Amino acid sequence: MRILFISLLTFYFSIYNVPAQTLDLGSWNILNLKYNPNAKWSVFGEAQLRSLKFYSNFHYYEYKGGINFKVQKNLLLAMGAGSYQTYKEGGDFVVPKNNDEFRLWPQILLFQSIGAFKIEQRYRAELRFTSNGYRNRFRYRLGVSYSFGKNKNNYQPFQISAGNEIFFTNKEPYFERNRMLVAFNYKPSKTTNLQIGYLHQFDYKINDETGRDFLQLGYFIEIFRNKSSNNKIDSDIKDN
Repeated sequence: MRILFISLLTFYFSIYNVPAQTLDLGSWNILNLKYNPNAKWSVFGEAQLRSLKFYSNFHYYEYKGGINFKVQKNLLLAMGAGSYQTYKEGGDFVVPKNNDEFRLWPQILLFQSIGAFKIEQRYRAELRFTSNGYRNRFRYRLGVSYSFGKNKNNYQPFQISAGNEIFFTNKEPYFERNRMLVAFNYKPSKTTNLQIGYLHQFDYKINDETGRDFLQLGYFIEIFRNKSSNNKIDSDIKDN
């Protein structure tokens, strides 16, 4: 068993070309607020703060907002915009910045239920106005989630989820990033959701963020204008 374990670790680090002794667990913190005026429309705002070491060497923050429109039960359209700031490594918010960016992003979310599992596909196009010039980027995420626990007021309090996302562009080398996430969510009420997860990110020849391993903590607040707009609680994978 020891030989098998060592072999698996060696294989893992060889894939990502990252020496084990340099691997640090960073932090990835999310605060999200969503407001639902009715069953079709919603607006959201989100802030993120990230560090390359465990709550040390803070190098990145973003804030964004947008609007969602539920076309039907399994189809959601969105448009978002935000500011994305990346600093150099070696400390907290080291300047000059690696990237100062304003971003617009339309996206499509598709949902499908298979038994107790919910499958999500997310397609996002990013129009990126960066300090290094304008860029396009395209993202595709495939995820699965499973909710469980005693059903309370049309929602279940616990959820586990996993997802993988690829990032690519219309210019060489085309592939930019791969992001994997495994998370556990707890919903103490209809309006709040707490998340803890492990996220691994691999970057290829880009400078807007460094790929690492992160502990992800999220706090999601969802507000409903009236009871008719929250008769069904969505259990989709949380945004990032």
